[in-house]
Amino acid sequence: MSSRIKYFIVSTSTCLTLLLLIGVVLGKGASNGDDTLKHIGVFSDVVAKIKTDYVEEPDMKSVTLGALNGLLEAIDPFASYLNADQYKEYLKNKDLKRADTGLLLSKKFGYVGVVGAVPNSPAAKAGFSTGDMVESIKGIATRDMPLAYAAMLLQGDAGSTVEISVVRVRHPEPQIVKLTRAMAALPPVETKMLPGQVGYINIDALSPVHVKETATAIQKLQKDGAQKLLVDVRNCAVGTPEDGIALANLFMSKGRITYLKGQRVAQQDFDADPGKAVTALPVAVLTNRGTAGAAEIMASALMENNRAQVVGERTYGDAALRKAITMDDGSAIILSTAKYYGPSSAKAIQDTGVTPGTPVAEADVQVDYDDNGEPLPESPAQQQQDLKKKVEDDPVVKKAMEVLGAKA
Repeated sequence: MSSRIKYFIVSTSTCLTLLLLIGVVLGKGASNGDDTLKHIGVFSDVVAKIKTDYVEEPDMKSVTLGALNGLLEAIDPFASYLNADQYKEYLKNKDLKRADTGLLLSKKFGYVGVVGAVPNSPAAKAGFSTGDMVESIKGIATRDMPLAYAAMLLQGDAGSTVEISVVRVRHPEPQIVKLTRAMAALPPVETKMLPGQVGYINIDALSPVHVKETATAIQKLQKDGAQKLLVDVRNCAVGTPEDGIALANLFMSKGRITYLKGQRVAQQDFDADPGKAVTALPVAVLTNRGTAGAAEIMASALMENNRAQVVGERTYGDAALRKAITMDDGSAIILSTAKYYGPSSAKAIQDTGVTPGTPVAEADVQVDYDDNGEPLPESPAQQQQDLKKKVEDDPVVKKAMEVLGAKA
């Protein structure tokens, strides 16, 4: 048997073995065995035709890798396949506190896409935003790059630099940006009293500390005379599901906040603890396409329990329990094994995001970049003007105040 035939058999077997595993994980192994075998047969036929009829001898390693990543992306944009060496590196670094760029990532169209940027991080300061596409990291194309591996490439020593090629939402030509890694400090919760006795709370990131800060902010605003609350979680994509549940509980004295369910994970309900609620004031929650994860759990809980109006844009869609599933050869797939749902919904937040009851598109912000792909700095006067516009002249804030029956 020639080495080329052996290579073909091994490559095809690898694909088929992994597909069988995924079929089992997706629940198609036992109950729908015939369908599973039928799909595997089609896949096998396609691989055979690529091998025999493609214009040139294909690189079957690349074909296999592309098939694996395409399969995972089709069911979970946050999934990753790591080969044995990559997985060893992942395990070595996953619990280390390392400097980073602050980019929050998912897979999109086979490439690495930007969910958002951690506030005050190098990526945020460089103008990265939801929807940007990372074309390469350190000169390595992100096409079919495992998401977890991309995250590892972005980490390193504080003060070190990493070169990224990015296609921005508002700048279609690829740009090379150099980011200096840093240990990011999350910004605190900010508050402001708006006209009409409306208390405004801005949450850029979530953690147990931020939940406590929010509780304190609510109590202070109420003492200052607030009769209604605006909770702004636009571009809030940092935080664990537990943080989102705790945040929602501040506004809820009863009802189900969310539930977690998976094929092999029994349903777990998360109900509001009346002892943890701190306010009964009318609430509006502001969201956009950069709202993800913990903030989505909070927004869906308040909206579906009729506790708050949600105003703004549909959220990103990211609320799941993920784990690494190891293979016999030392490789692994990182996969969502359970998803969080809205309290009264049959659809997972990760699949549909949270659609506001009052949709409002954000105003388009014009950003100018220099030759290095960095956003041009604003003058202090312009920064102050932008801050004022964000809170008082923002169309989403205005609509939220209108929904609450207050005037901006």
